[in-house]
Amino acid sequence: MPVLPWAFRYRRAAIAGLALLGLAASSPLALAVEALIRARIDPRRFDGPTRFYAAPLVITPDQRVSRNLVQGTLDRLGYRRVRGNRVRPGEYALGSRTWVIGRRPFRLGATLDSGGVAVVQVAYDGWVWSVRDAGGEWLPSIALEPEPLAAPSGSTADRIAVPLADVPAHLVDAVLAIEDQRFFDHGGLDVTRIAGAALANARAGRVVQGGSTLTQQLAKNLFLSPARTPIRKLREMAMAVVLEWRYDKEEILEAYLNEIYLGQDGGRAVHGVGRAAQLYFGKDVSRLDVPEAALLAGMIRGPNLYHPGRHPDVARDRRDVVLGRMHELDILSDDGLEHAQEAPLGVRQEAPRPQRAGYFVDYVTAQLTTALGGAAVRRGLTVITTVDAGLQELAERAVADGLARLEAWYPRVARGDEPLQAALVAIDPQTGEILAMVGGRDYGASQFNRAVHARRQPGSAFKPIVAMAALSAAGGHTLATRLNDAPLSLDTPQGVWRPVNYDGRFRGSVTLRDALERSLNVPFARIGLAVGPERIVDAARRLGIEGPLPAVPSLALGSSEVTPLELTRAFGVIAAGGVRARTITTLLVTDRGGEAVVRADAGHERVYDAAEAYLVTSALRGAVEHGTGRALRDMGYRGPVAAKSGTTNGFRDAWFVGYTPSLAVGVWVGFDDGRSIDLPGSRAALPVFARFLAAASSFREYQDAFVMPPGVEIVEVDPETGLRAGPGCRGEPEVFLWGTAPEERCGFNRWRQYSREIERLPRHLRDMVEDLLRRRGQ
Repeated sequence: MPVLPWAFRYRRAAIAGLALLGLAASSPLALAVEALIRARIDPRRFDGPTRFYAAPLVITPDQRVSRNLVQGTLDRLGYRRVRGNRVRPGEYALGSRTWVIGRRPFRLGATLDSGGVAVVQVAYDGWVWSVRDAGGEWLPSIALEPEPLAAPSGSTADRIAVPLADVPAHLVDAVLAIEDQRFFDHGGLDVTRIAGAALANARAGRVVQGGSTLTQQLAKNLFLSPARTPIRKLREMAMAVVLEWRYDKEEILEAYLNEIYLGQDGGRAVHGVGRAAQLYFGKDVSRLDVPEAALLAGMIRGPNLYHPGRHPDVARDRRDVVLGRMHELDILSDDGLEHAQEAPLGVRQEAPRPQRAGYFVDYVTAQLTTALGGAAVRRGLTVITTVDAGLQELAERAVADGLARLEAWYPRVARGDEPLQAALVAIDPQTGEILAMVGGRDYGASQFNRAVHARRQPGSAFKPIVAMAALSAAGGHTLATRLNDAPLSLDTPQGVWRPVNYDGRFRGSVTLRDALERSLNVPFARIGLAVGPERIVDAARRLGIEGPLPAVPSLALGSSEVTPLELTRAFGVIAAGGVRARTITTLLVTDRGGEAVVRADAGHERVYDAAEAYLVTSALRGAVEHGTGRALRDMGYRGPVAAKSGTTNGFRDAWFVGYTPSLAVGVWVGFDDGRSIDLPGSRAALPVFARFLAAASSFREYQDAFVMPPGVEIVEVDPETGLRAGPGCRGEPEVFLWGTAPEERCGFNRWRQYSREIERLPRHLRDMVEDLLRRRGQ
């Protein structure tokens, strides 16, 4: 691209000044004054909307990566699977031990990743042992381009600003050849072109040719309305002259290439060659070839008329016109012209990918607005979020399918004007990263994010928090503690409180484990009274619940409202062994210049001992195996999981919240207006949870077992007495904090009871019993 010599620049400035004086003399002085004031290029204008991306897939040595995860990511990104190891950009081949990925170049803000072929060697169990480039050089890691998430709401224009240095020379040549071939020779107005256009239009009796220079087009797009009037044309000419006076040709050309309108992407206007290259060809503008560049240049005249997807034949003819003009100007050789004209249009044929994670994008936008201000957020930021694109897709599908099935199985929940709603949150309990978020059944119909803003009673899903307070060292309870499941009546300021179990039955003496696994209300009401509501509030706060929690007896049964995000985060702390990680939604935020303005601020705090958290995990695993969550196994998930259902009074809210060693998930189902759904959490929310978790486990590599931490011991306990098993007692294994297991053995206690009873028997019967006990070793 030519760089103007200083002598020519001085001459151009002089010509521009004379032209401006001429305009001022022949037009109202206001034209010149307006041009001097307004004709300034504001770089901020070319900032595209803030873009949100899912966390990119990064592959490093000594990392375990699922083949299904890699393939799913590549397929969603539009890569093509090929056979053999010869791959081009945008292709991949996954062998049993060797993965070859032709990474496409991608741009994040001002940063361009050049891509390139990567060869990944994996072991039989999915462990990566080397990553190399096509030449065999070792690479510390590779990253695939991050998947775009939903566009921010309220945005009507879309662009990706690119520096002129990243625009290929043949694209510049194509644009200048068809739009303004004397761009580097004029001072904003091309008198020769204006005269030629006037003559052609006079001969045709209508407008068949335009005389505007590229600078005039830029002035019109930046400062003026599209109305065709003589005064508007004079204003355009004046502003073009001022632009040429104030800015270098390269600056004007860069602004033009980033401003020009090139079609629509749904309801959003596409401006600039950077976004257009992605939209039409699925590649970075720096990678456009000559035919693709000619097609984009030809579309400038009429983006909708020459749209290659809707009018491919017209678009091809227009492309060939541009190529022919480049040939006339000796930019293309004869062979180059023939080769370019024979090339296919190369336009992406697949339908646009549906925008995902709208609720999450709004949530992150609100956070960034608080941190940076609304103006900054609207100014072309690049936001790399924590969302896992694959999990987000599965979450949205699980909610949609789950609600559809509920409405098909139980038609009563489909009645009424307000539809049944659901929310799902998935968190990495170790890092605090939100991996998926669904705030309702249809973002387009309702942007209210129920995952974050809907405060609903959790019911029995709150019991693990109560158990955490009771089973901690300060709580004084164990999983073998006997509780009385019998009628309970308590006077409170609100009246007499009489908790009942979900089925109205009472079971007498039960263990704390039984009460949690079978979700018995009355025993948990007694636990709440024993440990005190204040200790339960403290446990909830430690686990990350921030909303109002009145310290009342009914708190133990989930009477206080929480959000799905809060409750899932609390379960995640238990999953992480009592370590609360700061909730993270963004990994990196950069401005248009590539400078980081926000980085992930990770933080961890131990709020409970790992052994204390493990006791709750043990009981919640039992709830899945033979308690209220056992239907989870029937629905296909076979991996390790600890979970709890929740149902509120009147069946207004249905919950199912749980975790694996590596993933915490919460699901809520209900109506916005609080109407009853007549279904418990195990029937309304559990199927959504199960569908999501089973699908997630099929392509994610997660820790495959809960590990018992130090400080826990397993002791055989008699389930009838709660005492340590001894001679004559049936023992069942139970987990305890070290030093909290019962010391008294039930066998000796029973022997004393048996001895008293035996002494009352007649002598011959007493002899028979004693002989029998001796034979049994008792």
